[in-house]
Amino acid sequence: MQEPDPTDIPSDVADRRRLDALVRGLNASQSEAVTVEHHPLRILAGAGSGKTRVLTHRIAHRALTGSLDPERVLTVTFTRKAAGELRERLGRLGLRSGVHAGTFHSIAYAQLRQRWQERGVRPPELLERKVGFIARLMGSTRGSTAPLDVVAEIEWAAARRVGPDHYAAAAERARRRPPLPLERVAEIYRRYMDDKRKRRLVDFDDLLRLAARDLAADPVYAAGRHWRFRHLFVDEFQDVNPLQHHLLSTWMGPESDLCVVGDPNQAIYAWNGADARYLVDFDTYFPGSRTVTLEDNYRSTPEVLTVANAVLAAGHNVPLRLRPHRESGATPTVTQHDDETAEANALARRARDRHPPGSSWSDQAVLVRTNAQAAVIAEAFTRLEVPHRIRGGGDLLEQPEVRQAMNTLRRGSSLPMALADLSDEVRRAREPGAAGAPARLTEERAANLDELVRLGHEYLALDPEGGTVGLTGWLRSTLRGEDGRGGDAVDIVTFHAAKGLEWPVVHLAGLEEGYVPIHHARDDEDATEEERRLLYVALTRARDELHCTWAASRTFGSRTANRKPSPWLSTIESTLGMTPTRVDAEQGAARARSARSALASRPRSGPDAARFEALRQWRRAQARDADVPAFVIFNDATLHELAARRPRTEAQLLAVPGVGPVKAQRFGPAVLEILATNDDSAG
Repeated sequence: MQEPDPTDIPSDVADRRRLDALVRGLNASQSEAVTVEHHPLRILAGAGSGKTRVLTHRIAHRALTGSLDPERVLTVTFTRKAAGELRERLGRLGLRSGVHAGTFHSIAYAQLRQRWQERGVRPPELLERKVGFIARLMGSTRGSTAPLDVVAEIEWAAARRVGPDHYAAAAERARRRPPLPLERVAEIYRRYMDDKRKRRLVDFDDLLRLAARDLAADPVYAAGRHWRFRHLFVDEFQDVNPLQHHLLSTWMGPESDLCVVGDPNQAIYAWNGADARYLVDFDTYFPGSRTVTLEDNYRSTPEVLTVANAVLAAGHNVPLRLRPHRESGATPTVTQHDDETAEANALARRARDRHPPGSSWSDQAVLVRTNAQAAVIAEAFTRLEVPHRIRGGGDLLEQPEVRQAMNTLRRGSSLPMALADLSDEVRRAREPGAAGAPARLTEERAANLDELVRLGHEYLALDPEGGTVGLTGWLRSTLRGEDGRGGDAVDIVTFHAAKGLEWPVVHLAGLEEGYVPIHHARDDEDATEEERRLLYVALTRARDELHCTWAASRTFGSRTANRKPSPWLSTIESTLGMTPTRVDAEQGAARARSARSALASRPRSGPDAARFEALRQWRRAQARDADVPAFVIFNDATLHELAARRPRTEAQLLAVPGVGPVKAQRFGPAVLEILATNDDSAG
């Protein structure tokens, strides 16, 4: 019989099929988040719960039902990459044009440029780099890295909508500890704002402030904007700061509808001005809202989630608790090492051991709390010829204070003396108030300089007559792997930069007091809780294996200090026997090899092969309709078992490895029908 021409299918039938496809494969909570008509809507989406899929499917579903015009949609993300991924996914769902997606800054800048053009105003110049500008304002009184930290304070104040006159009081309440007295920072902040105005310069924070000001000052202009973009979607809402929230409120009109997605458990940017209360207390800011919660995790094994949930549960407030939906895997490990070099060498060896033939180096990542920790790990990886790259600003040699220190070392009379002077400057910078002391460094910048001193002494031990030129070349060859710019390599990433990423195998290094939590958070309860959430973010990056390490001693510059394990390591260790199925790393690897062997030996012809191929074709269609990778439906090993065992009932289906109650309920009828049909055709 000839297949019907798709153009002959009535439009209402085609639309119904597309609507069904948008919710097929979703769990109950995901389906509710996609289809519920209520607004304002808050979607609390835990790590690995499919938030991007839910967000894009909600937009596509509303467009198909006619409750949303794609050309009037404004979707706000926090990175250009996230905006691009969102547009790509919407394109695969049939919305190849119309939806506008971008960051707060890119959207605000486009709005302002259009406004300036309409009014015939010459656009001000955009000040993209503030450090040099601030350094000139500080004059000869500036310390080696003080301009960097003053810039951070000004950006924090702008994010919090705090002007120069109120900065000192606000910073005191927030327990800010910049390298200069608060009143001095306020004075520089004031001069910075005045000089920008005189020179017709705007910085990135000004873009948000001016965009909101224009809308608040001109109701007619605001009404046109509100009509143009009626449907607003905001991702990562826990990271919104007061300035961004103020701009969002001006983007919304009386007829606007709002949907936000976020995870309070991943709120890790309060130090930078973010305020998770906009998400947590959403109903206060947007009365009459509704909430849908996504707690089903499809990324990590139950063992990984047991650890992550336990770390979070030991804190004060846990809005979401992740539920695993994968088969049991390898038990996480906790390992102590004598010092940072032994730890780094062990990490390199383990990464090499976790790289069987046919696998990718990029399936693994080493996560660290600070930039300074990455250097010694990169050194060990280079020594053991393990391809690696440092991502997310973790490269020690690219840190501004390290670049400036290298320039200072070049001007020294000898490298040993220059290193001694640098070590002394860092020591004095840790002691504010001492006569003649330089501006106090932030601890993380001081740690970076300590690491530079340590590496300098290591280089001199190899070449006692070496100078700064030799040190520079040695550092670059030692710290940068051959694949540093791309290719297949193990990622070395800070906890913060790892947010939004995931790997099959994750190594967490340096889980010690002073790093996890960072030492300056220990006297601040809110900061300590943010550090706990940051560790939770790092833990939930792991899909299959999680390995935690710490060093009993660590060298900072010229001094060596004894270290204690992170207080949260005991929580991690206490969970290792609580996972649903205890399988150690070696057993997990053996099971994976066994599964690969079973797949390799599966029949290539005959009834089993025919059933396997039918199941595979069905899985491909399910994955395509649900916009998920195929393995999320069932992996190949499970399909092989289904084809070989040929279950006829739900009870028999549940006995197949890889088929749990949720998947049996969702996919069971279709799978049993496929197997029965192929049994009939085979007979």
